[in-house]
Parts: sequence; C-alpha cells; structure tokens
Amino acid sequence: MLMSKGAHFEKSNFATLKLMPPYPLPSHEENAMVNPSIEAVDLTKCYNSFCALSDLSLRLEGAKCVGFLGPNGAGKTTALKILTGLIRPTKGKALINGIDVQEDKKAALSTCGALIETPEIYPALSVKEALMMVAEIRGVPSAARKDAVMKAISEVKMEEWIDMKCGKLSKGMRQRVNLAAALISDPMIMLLDEPSSGLDPRGMAEVREIVKGLKKKDRLIFMSSHLLSEVTEICDEVAILDHGRLLAYDTLERLTSALSVGNARECEASFSRDLSSDALKEIGSTEGVLGLKLVEPRRLILSFEGGNEAQERILAKIAGLGVGLIAFKSSSSALEETYLRLVKDSR
Repeated sequence: MLMSKGAHFEKSNFATLKLMPPYPLPSHEENAMVNPSIEAVDLTKCYNSFCALSDLSLRLEGAKCVGFLGPNGAGKTTALKILTGLIRPTKGKALINGIDVQEDKKAALSTCGALIETPEIYPALSVKEALMMVAEIRGVPSAARKDAVMKAISEVKMEEWIDMKCGKLSKGMRQRVNLAAALISDPMIMLLDEPSSGLDPRGMAEVREIVKGLKKKDRLIFMSSHLLSEVTEICDEVAILDHGRLLAYDTLERLTSALSVGNARECEASFSRDLSSDALKEIGSTEGVLGLKLVEPRRLILSFEGGNEAQERILAKIAGLGVGLIAFKSSSSALEETYLRLVKDSR
C-alpha cells in the first residue's frame, strides 16, 4: 500500500515508527558518553481481574545483551510495550536512561530502536524506498536520510537486495528490513520482541547473526524469547518471567550454577575442526570432568563438578591441547534445566 505524504499511518504497519521522535537526535558517539539503562519499577498491567504483569522491578545497565525468557503468555510483550510507550501500566514506572516513558516519551525513546511483534511492510516498495519512508517519518533531514538508510541496511546485511520489492522477500528477509527500520537512528538501546519468531531455521540463524553484530556496537539489547538455545547463543544475561512475575535475573553462568542439581554443571565447547578420539580421551581425563557428549563432530557438551575455578582449569586444559577450541559457554541444556525448575516452582 502506497501512502502520500501526510497520510494517516496505520498502527499495524511498521509499528516501530511510532517509537521514534523527530530529529535532531543525539549521535551514537554522544550516546556512548551515557551508560545506557532500562528500568522497570513495580510495573503492573491488569485487564480487569487478570494481571499480565505483576510488580516487575528490573534494572539493566551497560552495553550487553539481556535475554527476556518466559513461556507464551508470561508477560514479556506486555513489559516491552510498556517500556516503549505503546501501552500504559496500571501502576509503576518504566524508565529509559532514567527518563520516565509516560512523563516524557519523546526524550525517553530518543535513543531507542524497537521491534515489537511483527510489523508489516508495504509490499510495493523496495527495501530502500521502505526505509527512506521510515527515515522521513522519523524526521531525518533529507541530506542525512540516504546515509542513515545505507548504514542500517549494512548492519542487517541487505545491500544485495536494496532494490528488491518488499513483497517478494522471504519472511526472514522482511524481518531484516524491520530490524533496519529500528536501526535508522543508530540507537544505543534496542528492544526486540522475539525477533526470530515464526522464521524457518535459516531465517532464525540470519537474525541471530545480526543481533550478535548489534552487540559489537556498545548497545544495550533487551530481547524477549522463548527459545533457550537462542538466549544461550546470543545473550550475556537472562531475566526469567512467568505469570507476569520476575523469577530470576543474572548472568547465564551464575544462574545455571546457582540452580544446578548437586554440584554438577554443563558447558558447551565448539571447535574449528573435528575432534579425534585421542582428543576426547584427553578432555575426558581432565580433573573435574564427569562426562562428555559429542553433539556434533565439532561441538561437545561437558558435565563437570566445581565452580568457576574448575571451569577455568578445564578451559585452560582444552585450549592447551591445540585442538582448535573457538568457543566455551554454558550449554542450552543447563539453561533449560534451570528454566524448567524455576517455572515449575512458580506454578
């Protein structure tokens, strides 16, 4: 659907547009002088007798990616909509960089980019035309519009499809355009509502790689998801929500360690080449290692006992073997165990 300048903008199309005020906006360099922060203070949202969110208090600060985990209906989208001013809380406050969203939405969201649910894109427009429209609606000066669009397109790796009509793009590609729309103002804070939801495995992988790239730009990213593997792969910290209540918030390592059964923990190691049987024996004989599970020729899950010192010792041993270790992190199965225990206890 094409629109003339000044036409009414439908809420369902490019919903993120409404979250950004007109220019001038602070540059990313100016933003970097401020430690980005998101804070919910006793946030509650009730619909008659049903409360979708109950006294949520949570503070995120600094450049990192925080996963917002919870089952469907836990209240994740409700919380994000309040943080972006799309709905009002029944009580409590939502603060972005210390500014109350309800009291001064324009100032609070001036440094934010958001992708809430799945906004539609006008199919008759090319990728460039759609994003130029976004830039115009957000008040980007005409002289700066092209550069802002091209920078956003580069971040989501869409240069090859810049002139393709949005209606001919796959769902994963359209989601990349939505992410680019949220990046038009080069925000220091990103609020993402299940950005890979409904995509096929390839589309999910592409979106995850883009979010990983966003982490490198000193941004604070708050990303809701119900996919444990996605949170383990991308996020530095995790907040777990169920029935509108916050159950836990910490780093992945501390959360899985604190709630692990007994003294056993799990980590996942990735390698640049296939592991030999000799390498597996060497790793298995390391002090503290309880068991190994070769998930793929180049991916291994280790169960071990002990805390961070034991993990450090095992990591050093594997690195010293010269077997091409490229990543070592908490396994998604460890997070799954923690998540299921917390959610079960909250029922």
